[in-house]
Amino acid sequence: MMAMEFVSTVRATRSGLVDVLADVEGMTRWGREHAAELGIDPGFSATEDLRHEVVELRQAVRSLFARAVAPGPASSADAHRLPDFAASLDLVNAAARAVPLAPRLEWPAEGAPTARNLPAREADESSRIRAALASAAIALLAGPEREQLRACPAPRCVLYFVKEHARQEWCSVGCGNRARAARHYRQHKAR
Repeated sequence: MMAMEFVSTVRATRSGLVDVLADVEGMTRWGREHAAELGIDPGFSATEDLRHEVVELRQAVRSLFARAVAPGPASSADAHRLPDFAASLDLVNAAARAVPLAPRLEWPAEGAPTARNLPAREADESSRIRAALASAAIALLAGPEREQLRACPAPRCVLYFVKEHARQEWCSVGCGNRARAARHYRQHKAR
């Protein structure tokens, strides 16, 4: 899910928070890894302006995710510094609207037809990337997955995840193990 990949560019490691989009090199690497989903050239190179615009959009999407998981807690990565909800909603909608998409039917000589959404008109690379990311976030937030969106409650985890089954509490097995170990430690320390 592109929207989940996007908001997960902020994550926690043992040494603290890691922002994959913290610099132009990271943005370039991430963009190349997701070139097909973003509709960009695999040889893509980011600029500082593009990186800044994408990070601003990511924070807006994280703000919308925080609202979607309420009344549960938002991700601890940035809950204290998320932009205003209304401004975030406006930014995400504006980014998606900046590059209207149109379906294109592709039918290879030997194979089944497929449809791809392509920009309906020429647009600069930053607008195309932000439109793809905003559209992915809108699809997730307006779809049935929103009801299953959660912020991982494990110690030090800052990820959002889509709950895939009724008993799932954490984003990963590793987070579940850390949460159980922390609970065990607290129980035995209290004795």
